[in-house]
Amino acid sequence: MSVKEIESLFHLGIHELGKKADEMNGRIATFSVNRHINYTNVCISKCPICAYYREKGYVMRVEDVVRDALEAVNAGARELHIVGSHNPEIGVEYFESILSEIRRRAGNGVAIKALTATEIYYYARKERMSVREFLSRLRDAGLDMLPGGGAEILVERIRKKISPNKADSKKWLKVMKTAHELGIRSNATMLFGHIESFKDRARHLEKLRKLQDKTGGFVAFIPLVFHPENTSLSHLSKTSPQDILRTIAVSRITLSNFRGIKAYWVMMGEKLAQIALNYGANDVDGTVMGERIAHSAGAKTPATLTKEKLVSMIRNAGKTPAERDAFFNTLEVLN
Repeated sequence: MSVKEIESLFHLGIHELGKKADEMNGRIATFSVNRHINYTNVCISKCPICAYYREKGYVMRVEDVVRDALEAVNAGARELHIVGSHNPEIGVEYFESILSEIRRRAGNGVAIKALTATEIYYYARKERMSVREFLSRLRDAGLDMLPGGGAEILVERIRKKISPNKADSKKWLKVMKTAHELGIRSNATMLFGHIESFKDRARHLEKLRKLQDKTGGFVAFIPLVFHPENTSLSHLSKTSPQDILRTIAVSRITLSNFRGIKAYWVMMGEKLAQIALNYGANDVDGTVMGERIAHSAGAKTPATLTKEKLVSMIRNAGKTPAERDAFFNTLEVLN
């Protein structure tokens, strides 16, 4: 699909879009039992869109990250989501210690999904090594997958305003391509509802679709709703539910080569995430168990949802719930 074709989808009627997108999904909608761990909030990038970073914040000890991870595994988690920021006091050995110890103690029953592409680029550069070498070391220590964060909008005109000190669009895409070449799968995100246009979103989606056609390494796409509270863009209003559903639907239609489109309840809210399951989303993410980044920007959602609550959310949307692993393999269909 061309950028123009993708952009034109944003101008269709929302119900027409929703019907077209929903028809691309089956009756099953998935979730995972997962845990988010945010290892630090100290960051030198200081993005205007971010409410999470601090100049003097916290850094979790290796043993504390491992403890939280093992507690989640013991509670049934199949997926660990470990992300933070660009902290100049942390290096590759910190991450190797975390990954190898979790893998040693938890075994292969849990997928370790850690570090966004911008974190990978920042820490590789800090350690004076190539992205390929840095990723290879993390993979050898136990890394299974990259989350999709740090993408924001893959358009430089926008990126220079909202995240000027992060890796640019080409570097983000290159990190993902390198990870896929090394056998490390990943997700992808798009942060929308700030200063970008429909055309910017279309450009973002087109770049993801093209890379997926080349590598096949992406698993799921997560449209992330921008929360302006406590950021440098706090004068903006949060985008509308209609715009969120429209973006979910366009994402499903455009990214037909992605297995999953997530309705991330943490940033959308539970009710809207449920509705989104009929507008192109086929997944509600997971239990999460303690996310900090979106909540720093004013998200009013709970810090966690139970498996039972997620199952109920999916059933009430008229879908059949199924638990999945991090790679979107179905573990159990809950009829």
